[in-house]
Amino acid sequence: MPAIGLIREGKIPADNRVALTPSQCRWILKNTGFKIFVQPSPARCFEDSEYERSGAVLQEDLSNCDLLLGIKEVPVNMLLADKTYMFFSHTKKMQPYNQKLMQAMVEKKITLIDYECLEHEDGQRIIGFGFFAGIVGAHNGLMAYGERIGAYKLGRVYKQKDYLELIHTYFGLKLPPVKIAVTGSGRVAHGILEIMNLVDAQEVEPDEYVSKTFSYPVYVHLKGAGLYAHKEKRTYTRDDFHANAQQYECLFLPYAAQTDILMNGVYWDKNIPRLFEADDIKTESFRIQTIADITDDACGSVPVNLGDCPMDDPVYGVDRATFQRTAPYLETSIDVMAVGNLPNELPRDASRFFGEQLIKHVLGDYTKGSRVIEKATILKQGKLTPGFAYLSGYAEIRTVN
Repeated sequence: MPAIGLIREGKIPADNRVALTPSQCRWILKNTGFKIFVQPSPARCFEDSEYERSGAVLQEDLSNCDLLLGIKEVPVNMLLADKTYMFFSHTKKMQPYNQKLMQAMVEKKITLIDYECLEHEDGQRIIGFGFFAGIVGAHNGLMAYGERIGAYKLGRVYKQKDYLELIHTYFGLKLPPVKIAVTGSGRVAHGILEIMNLVDAQEVEPDEYVSKTFSYPVYVHLKGAGLYAHKEKRTYTRDDFHANAQQYECLFLPYAAQTDILMNGVYWDKNIPRLFEADDIKTESFRIQTIADITDDACGSVPVNLGDCPMDDPVYGVDRATFQRTAPYLETSIDVMAVGNLPNELPRDASRFFGEQLIKHVLGDYTKGSRVIEKATILKQGKLTPGFAYLSGYAEIRTVN
């Protein structure tokens, strides 16, 4: 059986989540033939000593390992040649900031299995931190709105020990009669809905949401069929939408006229229509004051997402007239919460959830091989696999004569 190595996260700022918790390592060692080696790290949410007590071997050199597990992108100088890696590479969309990483993996003949590409047959992602991104993002969105209107105060998630302690912070919280739009249908949306239930916001139907006033907090949950329609047929089917998104239009704008807080959890790429356009925020009918862009695509489904914020300062303003970034909570601005590593505020809970999915759906099939893992393999010994041949120009190492 292969040896698994848990690598130290090297990206700055440091991420303290892990692919496998100490208790999960203990289970793997007891119930499978895998060996586990852990690279020491002062930044993880679990101590090195916890891994040692689990039975894993703590060592700096992981060259004896067959499969190396991380979370964020591995710095080029930390890559080991001829190894198999699993991590979020953020290369499938040809992200320019990770092109050198892709080229280095090609040069070092690395096999890359990207967590983001592990999917069920219907395209649903198998593994990820989306649920806890939704939890933290929804909390931060409510926190920002409370700061704006001065009606209540919420503390920061990362100051809580764990998710259970976070739940206790909602005891006695009474929201004003706010209207919240929740978009998306995946794990991020499920996390948002968890918080909606905890703060006692009531779900209402779309037609009621846009036509009625309520004396208590409400939310509407907008999924694919409620957000998009074919420009000519006026219909929506998931498969056709993902294959021909440019033929669809977004139906969100009427909700913007009735919404105080937008909790955005939709997947986006360049062919998918945005929820609204930047010019729409200039109009008097655009009521939204706070946007929690949890999927966090700069200038993506939320065009006023002007880029990431750090975890310790998660909210900025966007001037409605100039689209310039401002301080938050100004009368002339919309507040935007956009943080790229939201689950890092609940790292132990997020890591447990992630590791469970990894054990259940991936590691069990790793030695036998599976279609799921094969489709998620971007590089095989430094060569692009057929499903990712479109990355050839992006991955090519160019020499200057």
